[in-house]
Amino acid sequence: MNSKRLVRDFVTLCTIDTQYEANIAYRKLWRTPRIVLFLTLLWLFTAGCSEQPTPYRPPTIVAQASRLVQASTTPTAPTQLVETPIPISTQTCINNLGYLEDLSLPDGTVVKPGERLDKRWLVENSGTCNWDEYYRLKFRSGADLSAPLEQALYPARSGSDATIRILFTAPTEPGTYESTWQAYDPQGQPFGDPLFLQVVVSSNP
Repeated sequence: MNSKRLVRDFVTLCTIDTQYEANIAYRKLWRTPRIVLFLTLLWLFTAGCSEQPTPYRPPTIVAQASRLVQASTTPTAPTQLVETPIPISTQTCINNLGYLEDLSLPDGTVVKPGERLDKRWLVENSGTCNWDEYYRLKFRSGADLSAPLEQALYPARSGSDATIRILFTAPTEPGTYESTWQAYDPQGQPFGDPLFLQVVVSSNP
C-alpha cells in the first residue's frame, strides 16, 4: 500500500458523511501491517478530525463620540429701569381772587425816603378752591421796594375774605413808585386780580 493511497483513505475518513463509509475507510487503514504507521495514522486522524481552536480575537474597541456641551450663548437682556410717571392731579375746582379795597397806604400816599411801608389789601377768595400753603404771591412788575419776590398767599377757604400783607421799604430817591403783585396756584398758574401799591417818596411830606 503506497503513501498516496493512505493519505486518500485518511482524507476520506475525515470527510465521511455516513457511518457506512466510515467503516469501509477504517478497514482499509486496519490492514496496514506496520504498527508504527498505524499509530502515526491514528495520531493524524485524531489531530485532523478534532475541532480547530477558535483563534483569539481581541475585542473591538468602539470609540464613542463625546457630546460637546456648549455653554448657552443666549445674551441676557439688560435690566431696564422703567420710570414711573408722577401722577398729576387734575384740578376740579376754579381759582380766583377778587380785590375789595386797600386797608392801608391807598394809592398816592406820600412817604419819606427809606420809610418802612406796611401794605395790606382786603381780598376775597371768589373761586371754588381753598388756598393752602402751596399758593404763592409773586412780584410781577414795577419796583419790588426791597420786598421778597415770592411769598406765601394768605390761606383762605372758598367764598371767604382774606387780608394780604407785604412789608416794603421806600426808596431813598424822591419819586412815584408802583409795585404789582399776582397770586399763583400750586401748578404755577397766575389767577385773580393783580394787587398794586403806589406811593410818592418825598423828603418834605
